[in-house]
Amino acid sequence: MMITPVHRFRDIERTPEYLQPEKCVPPPSRASLGTMWFIRDGCGIACAVVTWMLVFYADFVVLLVMLVPSRDYVYSVINGTLFNTLAFLALASHFRAMLTDPVMISYAMFHGFFLLSRGSFFGLFLVAVFLFACLFFGAVPKGNATKEFIESLQLKPGQVVYKCPKCCSIKPDRAHHCSVCKRCIRKMDHHCPWVNNCVGENNQKYFVLFTMYIALISLHALIMVGFHFLYCFEEDWTKCSSFSPPTTVILLILLCFEALLFLIFTSVMFGTQVHSICTDETGIEQLKKEERRWAKKTKWMNMKAVFGHPFSIAWLSPFATPDQGKADPYQYVV
Repeated sequence: MMITPVHRFRDIERTPEYLQPEKCVPPPSRASLGTMWFIRDGCGIACAVVTWMLVFYADFVVLLVMLVPSRDYVYSVINGTLFNTLAFLALASHFRAMLTDPVMISYAMFHGFFLLSRGSFFGLFLVAVFLFACLFFGAVPKGNATKEFIESLQLKPGQVVYKCPKCCSIKPDRAHHCSVCKRCIRKMDHHCPWVNNCVGENNQKYFVLFTMYIALISLHALIMVGFHFLYCFEEDWTKCSSFSPPTTVILLILLCFEALLFLIFTSVMFGTQVHSICTDETGIEQLKKEERRWAKKTKWMNMKAVFGHPFSIAWLSPFATPDQGKADPYQYVV
């Protein structure tokens, strides 16, 4: 098999000299860490605010321009309720995707670290501290690749440990460093400025739901705009809206352009995310053409690993935290 530059880089990571633990400083204390995950990136915050403003604009036009002036009360109530429910779910999914730590520690990952630290009580203590930090604070802790921590693992010949030279952390398999989050993110698909966060193992469900609900409200808005234009052409323009005819046309055209643009964009993103989940290969792994070193599972098991086990209506809820249960019996041991 031909060795690609990516493979050569991974081989370099396996050498003890590459770890350079003496250049790492201990991770920050618990008191200096926040309990809420939020990326302080100006571009990402601006994109997130714009996303919410565009949803509110669409809701404004749908309600005050199209539905409230309508003479058909049943039509207005049904479409208003449906649109606002989907918009609420979209914003809730966006909120969860933005404020959820994209990293998650699994039982098998803990088991892998346990095997590495076997035979050392102090090593077990440090591993427990590391895993607790990952579970409580989320992302792979910075600066945990210290000389003391690596020595406590008591690595044997053939055992592998990876270290990120940028955040100076011992990272699990399938983790990549994000220059915006400044952390190593496990199963990182990409960094999305629209949610001001990385799409990773722990928040991919919310990102998929966000793209799905945005696509649905965009399609719904386009259909209502089409019906409203037909209604206004048949009736008097002054009676089909509470705004003046020129203002009504401008508002509808802007909504139509916004809905069409986001329908195309989010539909493509939704499709690529579902394909990535089914194949169990992240966008970065596909882009870098990384060698597959993890067990292959069925598409249904991959779906349950992201959305939860077993299948239920909670798959569609941004308020339900995925419960992997027995859906992921073999994870990615370090």
